[in-house]
Amino acid sequence: MPIKVQGDLPAKEILEKENIFVMDENRAIHQDIRPIQILILNLMPLKEETELQLLRSLSNTPLQVDVSFMTMSSHESKNTSTSHLNKFYLHFEDLKNNKFDGMIITGAPVELIEFEEVDYWEELTEIMDWTEKHVTSTIYLCWAAQAGLYYHYGLKKKVLSEKMFGLFWHKVMNRKIPLVRGFDDAFLAPHSRHTEVPLEDIKACKDITILAESEEAGFFLGMAKEGRQIYVMGHPEYDRVTLDGEYKRDLNKGLDIQIPKNYYSNDNSEDRPLLMWRAHANNLYTNWLNYYVYQTTPYDLDGTPF
Repeated sequence: MPIKVQGDLPAKEILEKENIFVMDENRAIHQDIRPIQILILNLMPLKEETELQLLRSLSNTPLQVDVSFMTMSSHESKNTSTSHLNKFYLHFEDLKNNKFDGMIITGAPVELIEFEEVDYWEELTEIMDWTEKHVTSTIYLCWAAQAGLYYHYGLKKKVLSEKMFGLFWHKVMNRKIPLVRGFDDAFLAPHSRHTEVPLEDIKACKDITILAESEEAGFFLGMAKEGRQIYVMGHPEYDRVTLDGEYKRDLNKGLDIQIPKNYYSNDNSEDRPLLMWRAHANNLYTNWLNYYVYQTTPYDLDGTPF
């Protein structure tokens, strides 16, 4: 699938070197098709790294995807240059009158803070309300999944006794749902979090359909409103070395961090991590784009009946 981005986005050159078809706006305007409009609200501190991970994840269908990036007006990003944000990111005020086929809200390193104490919580709740009438389907990732479950359904997060960190085995719970079409019975996915929404609380919520869970890591994947809301409690978009970088960063800070589970061969952090979740991650995003975005959204987005 061609991913349409601004021609000078740094991630574009990296993706092209990986033989991923990336199209800039100049070429896209000459194609007589309507690209799928995807908005990414990037709450992660290392925004360029997250851009690359998500664009890579969205690159595996024949659809043309036009990606826009949004950042929060009510929060100052300290880990991404102001010039990058000004050039490639929009604020909610810039696009609140637009409609999108799909949206991804990323995780954020604020999980140990109460939701209402996060400096951009009020703006985020406004955006979550806005998605109800302006976005066909929204994916909530990791902390955003916890935030969405709390805001929409009143499900509270709980602090874990130990960080959920590494690769964990999951099982598919409802194979008839298209979002998990093509998944194996058991699959690995990355987690990196200090909190969770207890699985039993989610099971008790009749509005949520659970699609994948883990005996060790709990809830992983679910949906509500027939796929208009999709909740992912892990980080399927992570690349090979993301957990490695997090682990060694925390070690260098002297933090009490356990080695990521099921990640290094023989738990030797000097070995190159094995990439064992990419196929299912690609499958997840491909199924989402196909069954919950492309097959659902109308050709004329302005006429979308929400």
